[in-house]
Amino acid sequence: MAATQSGLTALPRGRLVLIGGSILLAVWLLLLLLVAYDADLLRRLWFLPGIGVIGAIIANTSGTGGGVVFVPVFNALREWSVMDLQPLQVVGVSMAIQSFGMTMGALRWTDRLYHQPEPAPLHARVAPRDFFNVALAVLALSLPAMLLTQRLTAFDQHAVLMGYKAFSILLGLALIASTWTVNLTRPERGTLQRGDLAVLILLAIPGGILTALFSVGVGELVALYLFIRHYPVLLCTGAACLISSVSVIAGSVWHIGAGTIQWEVVLLAGPAAAVGGFFARPIALWLGARRLKTLDGAWIVASAAYLLWLNRI
Repeated sequence: MAATQSGLTALPRGRLVLIGGSILLAVWLLLLLLVAYDADLLRRLWFLPGIGVIGAIIANTSGTGGGVVFVPVFNALREWSVMDLQPLQVVGVSMAIQSFGMTMGALRWTDRLYHQPEPAPLHARVAPRDFFNVALAVLALSLPAMLLTQRLTAFDQHAVLMGYKAFSILLGLALIASTWTVNLTRPERGTLQRGDLAVLILLAIPGGILTALFSVGVGELVALYLFIRHYPVLLCTGAACLISSVSVIAGSVWHIGAGTIQWEVVLLAGPAAAVGGFFARPIALWLGARRLKTLDGAWIVASAAYLLWLNRI
C-alpha cells in the first residue's frame, strides 16, 4: 500500500482523474458495443441523464452512495408507472450506475488527498494513511458480507428496509444536531482514533449486507459516523466514496450474471453519473463543512422518510 501511495503522490494534479475517466469512457463504449438494448426505449428514457447527474452530485458530495438517490427515484418511477423496474432490478441498475458515478467521485477525492491546500482555521489536513486505513478496514469485512448476501440472502427485505431507514433518520438527525451544537466551534479531528476505526469495522458487516440488498448502506454508515465524529470532509466523504465505488463494482458482477440490469438505464445514466461525480467535489468544498453536513443530514432524513412512507403497507 505504501508503494501505491508513493506512486499516487508523484502524479500531477488531475492526472489520476484523467486516467480513471479514460477507463470509465472505454468501459461505457464497450458496453455500447456489447450489450443488447432497445433504441426506442432509450428515446423514451430521455430524462435519465438528468437523474444521473443530480444523483451523483448528491452521492459524491456526501459520500453516502448513489443508492440514496437512485433507489427512491426508481421506486417512485415504478409507483407512478413511468418505468417498471422490479426491486432486484432497481438494486442492479443502481449499482451499475454508481460504478461510473462513485468511481469518478472517488478519483476526484483521492486526487484531492494528494494535493491538499493549507487547512483553514478549525479544519485539519487528512493523512493518506488514515484515508486508506478507513477504506481498507471497512472493505475487508463489508465486501465478503455483501457478496455472500447476494448469493445466500434469506432476509425479509421489507423489514430490513424499514429498520435501516428508521436508523438512517436517527443518524441524519444526529448529524444535523451535532453540526450545530457540540461541533459548531470545535476543531476538526486531525488523526483517526483507534476507537473510531473499531466502530467502523463493526459497521462494515451490516453495511455490506445493506449494500447487497439496497445498493446503499456501507458508504452511508461510514460517512455519517465520521461526519458526526467531526473528521474533515475529505476523510468522511472521500473514504466513503472509495468504499462505495469498490462495493458497487464488485456487486454489479453478480447482477450482470443474474441478468437483472436494464442496460438502457445504465447506458443513459452511467456517463451522466460520471459527470456528476466529477463536479461533486468542488461543490462540496464550496458549500463548506457546516452547510454540507446540514444538507446531507436533511437529505438522508427526507429520503428515508419518503421510502418508509412508500413502503408503509
